[in-house]
Amino acid sequence: MATNRTFTMIKPDAVEAGNIGGIINMITEGGFKIVSMKLTQLTVRDAQKFYEVHSERPFYGELVEFMSRGPIVAAILEKENAVEDFRKLIGATNPAEAAEGTIRKKYAKSIGENAVHGSDSDENAAIESAFHFSGREQF
Repeated sequence: MATNRTFTMIKPDAVEAGNIGGIINMITEGGFKIVSMKLTQLTVRDAQKFYEVHSERPFYGELVEFMSRGPIVAAILEKENAVEDFRKLIGATNPAEAAEGTIRKKYAKSIGENAVHGSDSDENAAIESAFHFSGREQF
């Protein structure tokens, strides 16, 4: 059953490039309400734990290094059909294949530095939200 919340991170590449405002603007123009948000930085250990599902993949070490190299913006978004609609808004992982008008088409540099993370399921949205936000930080 679909829920009305999803989780996102504006990744270090987009934060470094000064794209926080533009990405947040696209999110809100896409009909999403931001219910929790913070600027934070993942430690190497945090990134390892968050991306544990990919630990056997060849890109895991590079992903952990990238995600812990600088600040991120973590956010919980609300909208009917949030996960699916947000996945459409962010676009394909490879910005060269992302549709026009998507966040990754506009802001991503490459497959590895793709500007934003978006939960891929309602279950993962809940897990990822709880990883970054305590209950009192979720509104």
